Amino acid sequence: MRSALAQPAAAAGPVREVEVTARRFEYLPNEIVLKAGEPVVLLVRSLDFVHGMNFPVLGLRADLVPGRITRVEIPAQRPGVIDFVCDNFCGDGHEEMHGRLVVRA
Repeated sequence: MRSALAQPAAAAGPVREVEVTARRFEYLPNEIVLKAGEPVVLLVRSLDFVHGMNFPVLGLRADLVPGRITRVEIPAQRPGVIDFVCDNFCGDGHEEMHGRLVVRA
């Protein structure tokens, strides 16, 4: 599967909100399935550290501060896979802190 890229046109319909938890050394869930063109906002809560959430292909990143919910708006997508990683070093095991958005047609 190839990486999905943002599409400039906004999709119609209600925005889907997906709750994500960040903690050493994982995101829960670490795989999120989306429908192509579906407007999505991730509501991300960190339990223990100022983690980073970076979507290199989309040019998006956010700091995830414990005790706050961080809203990450995901632009409309084409089918494919979008990887995300923690980009704030959070200790041994940091390199395992990653996830993916799976965008289906």
